[in-house]
Amino acid sequence: MLEIWARSDTYAHAFIVPPIALWLIWRKRDELLAIQPTASGWLALPLAVATFAWLLGQLTAVNALTQFALVITLILSIMSLLGLRISRHIAFPLAFLLFSVPIGDFMMPKLMDWTAAFTVTALRATGIPVYQEGNQFVIPSGNWSVVEACSGIRYIIASVTVGTLFAYLNFVTLRRRLIFILVSMLVPVVANWLRAYMIVMLGHFSGNKLAAGVDHLIYGWLFFGVVIMAMFMIGTRWAESPAASQPALFTSPTTAKSGWLASLIIALLAAAGPLAFAAIDKLDKASEPKLPTLSIENGWQNRPLFASWQPAYDSPPAKLQTAFSQDAKTVGLYVAYYRNQDYQRKLVTSTNMLAKSNDTVWSVLSRDTASINIDGLPPVVRTAHILGKDTSPPSNLIVWQWYWVNGKLVTSEAEAKLQTALSRLRGAGDDSAVIMIYAPSESAADTLPAFSTQAAGTINQWLAATRDAR
Repeated sequence: MLEIWARSDTYAHAFIVPPIALWLIWRKRDELLAIQPTASGWLALPLAVATFAWLLGQLTAVNALTQFALVITLILSIMSLLGLRISRHIAFPLAFLLFSVPIGDFMMPKLMDWTAAFTVTALRATGIPVYQEGNQFVIPSGNWSVVEACSGIRYIIASVTVGTLFAYLNFVTLRRRLIFILVSMLVPVVANWLRAYMIVMLGHFSGNKLAAGVDHLIYGWLFFGVVIMAMFMIGTRWAESPAASQPALFTSPTTAKSGWLASLIIALLAAAGPLAFAAIDKLDKASEPKLPTLSIENGWQNRPLFASWQPAYDSPPAKLQTAFSQDAKTVGLYVAYYRNQDYQRKLVTSTNMLAKSNDTVWSVLSRDTASINIDGLPPVVRTAHILGKDTSPPSNLIVWQWYWVNGKLVTSEAEAKLQTALSRLRGAGDDSAVIMIYAPSESAADTLPAFSTQAAGTINQWLAATRDAR
């Protein structure tokens, strides 16, 4: 977590979350001094759940899950040692610690799509002609692209963190607090849309002399700062005076025996997760996978690749990209096979995608899902329309994508992670793969179903053979 805070501007705010939580607790010191800790072991069950969640996250290399589980374990440990009476008084400071978890990157693709859609719509409403290709668009004065920095994720995380703290300090009723937190979520999204539109307009009317390069980010943060300041000023008008605190009743101090017992329970449960992971990881270790030769029968012949596109998947232990043809049908196949997954090399991660946002050749025009009734495929596959500009005319491809997780065929990333965790818990390893088939858009409607019908079973057997050779 510290490494992520240090290297990412998006999560740099997390460095001040623990000090703020401590300050919020210090503000209540007069109330807390009147209450003696009463250690209790009844929180052992939720502690066990948090430990198991950590184990699942570690088995599947999901940063967000392991880090959430860690923070929740710390919170539950404090509650167990101090008791519920004290914990009720410091509930918000403890919950505020969850903002130290660096999570949010998974929202980037959708936020980028929304920003691009709003900007293009606003430009057209202004009377500026726009030609759009996915998150890239062209106006008469130049080319623009919505990349990760334009998603607004930094604004949203910063706004929600500060907005939640503001709501706690300035409002008393739960209703007003929740409304302000909701506003702090929505305002940065809309503000980011307006920011993107204003930057393009500044560039357009200045001949691209303004709002370019570093100015792009400076103008964005200035605009965001003004919007957030206005939001806080409006919120201050409805601020509520805190209710006078009632002196807490003195309670008998916890006994040494109960304190030691609670500490022992916490220590044993917290240690159970890492010990279980070490045992499972040692059992699962296997040699690097080697994909055997793949042959598709029923008249499908290997042929050279017909497009330069290659999915942006980071360092798969084994991969295959090839093409097949039958009569007038041409189809491409991409398989990335993973084993011994960890945080640096895993199948499902936000950095694995069809094309990077800064790719100057290939871009994703649209994404969707399609129901498929073909043996050897999941009921639903993910689809995408991608464009390549390295040929004339440009290459238009339709892609079908799904996952194979130790013999299970799934579509969603969450289900792929769940199946991986279940497979590892059974001691069956984490062998997984992503399968993509693609064809030119003009023939994809016929080619992709025809190839899948005849080749899906062979591909599944080929993947199973790779797993069995571990």
